[in-house]
Amino acid sequence: MVFSFWVMIWSDCCIFVMVQKWEMKIRLIALVIVASALLTLAFSFRYDKAFGVHENIAVAIRTGNFKALAGYFSTTVEISLPTKEGTYSRVQAEMVMKEFFQKNPPTSFILEQKGTSSGCAQFIIGTYKSGNKELKTYILLKSIDGQLLIQQLQFESD
Repeated sequence: MVFSFWVMIWSDCCIFVMVQKWEMKIRLIALVIVASALLTLAFSFRYDKAFGVHENIAVAIRTGNFKALAGYFSTTVEISLPTKEGTYSRVQAEMVMKEFFQKNPPTSFILEQKGTSSGCAQFIIGTYKSGNKELKTYILLKSIDGQLLIQQLQFESD
């Protein structure tokens, strides 16, 4: 009788300890999940602006969306196309790109390289295809008031 009493107390203690260990494991897992989510969120805020802009510009070019592309233009943009070249205001540059996309509708745009050059400027290099034409594309972006904006846009024949 006494023995069964001690066995019952011992088993209750073991169950209590096991429950506490499981609770600690669950808390640890929850802590790791929360910490991972916070780190992911912190890094996405830090890098999303720069790398999101590159991809958004690539999508605008790939789809011929001159309005979306113009959303990334600086107050003045230097544009170099096979048939036209100059420095334009944001509104003029939008019209130039509208005309370019109408005359050369995109079949594809492949973003080949993106990065940071000297002076903290960022760049995008890609290949624009329209019909049987293939144009090397160079885009120079600079940060103005914390926003990456297109300063130069070049479409060159190979």
